[in-house]
Amino acid sequence: MTKINFELFFPALRPWVMNLVNVWPAYIVKPQYANWEVLHIVSLTLLGGTAILMNLRLIGRGITEEPPSEIYRNLRRWQDLGIVGIVVSGVLIGMANAEKLYDSTAFVVKMCALAGGVVLTYGASRPVARADGAVSTSAKLWFVVGGLIWLAGLLVFATGTLINVGLYHVITAAALIVLIAAQARLRWIYLIGLLVIVAVHQWVTHVTYGDPFDLKHLDPVNKVFTWIYVVWIAGAALTQTYVAARNKATPALAKLIAWSTILVWVTGAAAGRWIAFE
Repeated sequence: MTKINFELFFPALRPWVMNLVNVWPAYIVKPQYANWEVLHIVSLTLLGGTAILMNLRLIGRGITEEPPSEIYRNLRRWQDLGIVGIVVSGVLIGMANAEKLYDSTAFVVKMCALAGGVVLTYGASRPVARADGAVSTSAKLWFVVGGLIWLAGLLVFATGTLINVGLYHVITAAALIVLIAAQARLRWIYLIGLLVIVAVHQWVTHVTYGDPFDLKHLDPVNKVFTWIYVVWIAGAALTQTYVAARNKATPALAKLIAWSTILVWVTGAAAGRWIAFE
């Protein structure tokens, strides 16, 4: 399988990439790499956290005492600050570690998630929140564009050697968000079903095939259960979105935009952590 990284798309840039560490201010940032990495993580947490809080309100959970437009007004400047922090710190630590990122599949996933996250947040979810759930034509367009970029990143994540297991971070986050968003009987049905799937998965991988190095059997089993998790979680999310939601004032499409915007930032954070494991 061809490894997907930036060298695949821009092979002639390697000499330039390798020299970036010698360019100002990369040679100053390099000894302080950990400090800039902390700033990058804090900025991602700030942007992702405020985006999640705003989009949970669109789903009908979180701070429900205020309308989505008020949540948007209170959080928009913090989101802007998070974007600035991510871009500035990301460029600097990227220059100081350019060769590794150039060869990294996880970095491609992170860039797809970052691009998709910016498009979904600024082009779709913020306008929808500002309009208290109304979805304009432009928001629909940006949702499609951002969603396709994010899905491309997920595809690379799922097929990348040594990083595909990182997709479980996104699946786990989706499972927890659905548990928060689901209401009444649906929450219990979803939770019980999820626990059953987890129990069966653990039994098959640890008892039926007890040898942790029996990859001939374990790999297909884990792939099957991954799809089972995805189908169960997505099914519950769609049910909550279209049937079980109590907040009928928010259109289903607005909730789909909210789901996607939350998970795109989780994808970016997960991909960033898996860069070190390649």
